[in-house]
Amino acid sequence: MDHPDGEKPQGGVPAAQNPPPYSEKQPYNVSAQQLPPDGSANPAMMPQYQPFMQLPPHTTYIVPVQPTHEPDYLGYSIFTTLCCCLPLGIAALVYSIRTRDANRVGNGAEARKKSRMAQILAHTSLGVGIVFIIVYIVFMVVIYSR
Repeated sequence: MDHPDGEKPQGGVPAAQNPPPYSEKQPYNVSAQQLPPDGSANPAMMPQYQPFMQLPPHTTYIVPVQPTHEPDYLGYSIFTTLCCCLPLGIAALVYSIRTRDANRVGNGAEARKKSRMAQILAHTSLGVGIVFIIVYIVFMVVIYSR
């Protein structure tokens, strides 16, 4: 296959081909005199291009969020984590932190739900810790009484 300008490719390398018609580059075999005045590469493709429409600026209103004030039971959760039942105390601590985050962003419904769950888990942790302490004391009394 011969090169469009009549030159043969050297070294078995195929000649450079024209870019596809949708390309923004100028074709290799088109001189500057053959191009349309606006400089586009392919005049047949021009009607398909549409200019970007300028949209009117949007007005953005920033409304400050009112934080909610649900109790987070953070101190209670830390106490039950350290002194009572570690796994339930950690879960109570996680829900306490989620309550604090929901309060900060103003999500009252989620803050109430997370606060209630933190309270339930902290109470359960305290109850389980007290039961373990009582069982331990009874076990020690039985062992030392023999």
